[in-house]
Amino acid sequence: MNNRQYTRGSRLPLPVPVNIYSPQSASLAAKRSKLRSAGTASHDDEAASPPRIVGGEFRGRKLIYSGDRRVRPMKDRVREAIFNLIGPAVRGTHAIDLFAGTGALSLEALSRGAVSATFVERHFPTAANIRQNAEALGVTARSTILPANVLLWSRRMPELPSIPWLVFCSPPWELFVSERDALLALMQVLIDRAPPGSQFVVEADDSFDFRLLPRPDEWLIRAYPPAIVGILRLATG
Repeated sequence: MNNRQYTRGSRLPLPVPVNIYSPQSASLAAKRSKLRSAGTASHDDEAASPPRIVGGEFRGRKLIYSGDRRVRPMKDRVREAIFNLIGPAVRGTHAIDLFAGTGALSLEALSRGAVSATFVERHFPTAANIRQNAEALGVTARSTILPANVLLWSRRMPELPSIPWLVFCSPPWELFVSERDALLALMQVLIDRAPPGSQFVVEADDSFDFRLLPRPDEWLIRAYPPAIVGILRLATG
C-alpha cells in the first residue's frame, strides 16, 4: 500500500491509463475486420458477376455481361422475387424492357412463357450483348432490339403488339433524379396506351417516391434493399 500523505493544497497524481490490450481482443478485432472485408468483396463479386436465368425453359443459363457498372444488372434474387409476384400472368405477354442492359428481365420473361419481347438499350455495345444473349438462347426470332433513347417514346411511340404488355422500367437509379419528369411522362404514355391486362414493373431505390407514378394507389410496393419494386396490374377488360 502507498502510505504517502497529502496535505491540503497538494496536487493528486493523475491516474495511470489502463492498457486494455490483450491477445484475445486483438484476435477478435482481426476476425471482425476480416469478415467486413469478406462481406464487401462478396457484394462486389455479386455486382460484377454475370446474371443468370432463374426460372422457366432457360433456367440456370448465364448471360453475357461486360462488367460495366453503368449497366447495373438487377440482382438474380430480386428478379426471382418479381417473377414470383407476377406468377403465371407472364404467359402470353409481350415483354418490353425499357432500359434493357443485359436483357435479363425480358429474357427471363421469354423463358417463363412470354410470346415476344422488345429490348430498348441506347448503349450500342450493350445492345450487341443483348443480341448475343438472344442468339445463345435461341429467341432471336421473338426478340426486337432497339438501340434508342426510350425517353423519346413519350413523344412518339413505335408500333407494339396488341397483346398484354409486361413492361420493365429498371434504369440506372440516378435517372430517377436527373430525368424524373421524363420518366414519369414515359410511364404515363405507356400506361395510357397499354392493352388491357398489361403489367408494369418499376425498380428504383429510396430516392424515388413511387407516389409520383400514374395511378399511385394501385401499385404493389415491395422492398428488396437497396432496391424498391412497384408492380401495377391493369384490368383485363
